[in-house]
Amino acid sequence: MLKLEHARQDRQSKAFTVLVAPSGFKESLSAREVAEHIATGVLRVMPEARVLKAPMVDGGEGFTEALVEATGGTMHAVRVTGPVGEPVDSFFGFLGGRARKTAVIEMAAAAGLRLVPRDRRNPMLTTSYGVGELIRAALDAGAERILLGCGDSGVNDGGAGMAQALGARLLDDKGWPIGHGGGELSRLARIDLSRPDPRLKRVQLDAAVNWHNVLLGKRGVARVFGPQKGATPEQVLVLEGALLRYARTIAGATGVDVATLPGAGASGGLGAGFAGLLGGRLHPRYEVVMQYLELDRLIEQADLVITAEGSLDGQTPFGKIPAEVAQRAKRHGLPVIALAGTIGKGVRINFEHGIDAFASILTRPCTLEDAITNAGKLLVRAAEDVLRMVSVGMSLRRRARFERLVA
Repeated sequence: MLKLEHARQDRQSKAFTVLVAPSGFKESLSAREVAEHIATGVLRVMPEARVLKAPMVDGGEGFTEALVEATGGTMHAVRVTGPVGEPVDSFFGFLGGRARKTAVIEMAAAAGLRLVPRDRRNPMLTTSYGVGELIRAALDAGAERILLGCGDSGVNDGGAGMAQALGARLLDDKGWPIGHGGGELSRLARIDLSRPDPRLKRVQLDAAVNWHNVLLGKRGVARVFGPQKGATPEQVLVLEGALLRYARTIAGATGVDVATLPGAGASGGLGAGFAGLLGGRLHPRYEVVMQYLELDRLIEQADLVITAEGSLDGQTPFGKIPAEVAQRAKRHGLPVIALAGTIGKGVRINFEHGIDAFASILTRPCTLEDAITNAGKLLVRAAEDVLRMVSVGMSLRRRARFERLVA
């Protein structure tokens, strides 16, 4: 009985603990920066609060740095072909403390949407060739395992460019190599895998993907994400047909059915090329990420969870960070608030997936450029606003408790 009373007193006396576990805001702020800004807003309202920060990654931007930092590994700079065919400065990392020398790569570092100028966003043309060059650079550095993070892509080429950089030959009906970009897959007739980089057979190939992303159909990568990457409605139909042709050709060459493979649509179909042409294995991304991050341990210490992402909408429950954070928090009965740059169509479905309240950081109309430039200040203010509302709720609860005691 005495131990139980002490436990109650410890719980009552500990500082109110807020866990901040956001995604990055694409083309604006890293997950770490988002977490810092939200923490600042929280502490303006509750300076005595304990704020735990857990910047989240999902395979996209920040994946390499987060895993390398978590394991005490090393980062390595390299120059590769960018998504529009021009050289870009990129990187990969080696995880620390592992028996097998594991290179961690984020495809966004070579073919991310951030690397595609706004006036050149055309997934008919953009290529994942640089991703293959990153893999090759990691192999040159002695990698025994490749761990590829998929997310934030600016391509829709099914990973064809990646495979081409590693020795796969994608040929038209006359036996000539096709070019780069999702549109070129419409010309694909045959795949020659007789001369791939021989080191691929000696290493373990793993990719962290959004398990919900499929290659084809109504929820296929061209239809869902093509417009975000600059595709017109007509181009979406061309890309869908091109990926169907690609899937059938892969099946004929390797026997792998990427058309129905979970995660094959990740990163503009890069998952399909990784599994179908390189022989890699696809894994649900949070199964991979949570091996290195400590989100569940931090959730156990929290009273409130705040998550965030650039856009919150009906797609969020399908593998996005706010939904993953919320579902894990709900295992411990914790309230979850989500902040977002924009609130989109179908957003209320998130109430069914663990998010209790959400708010946009935008309080007035503004241009996209202004929103990106001022995202940090907007996040601080939004976090401050929601914490003031939380404080009101806490005050009402204390008042009700007091009135019950004196009644």
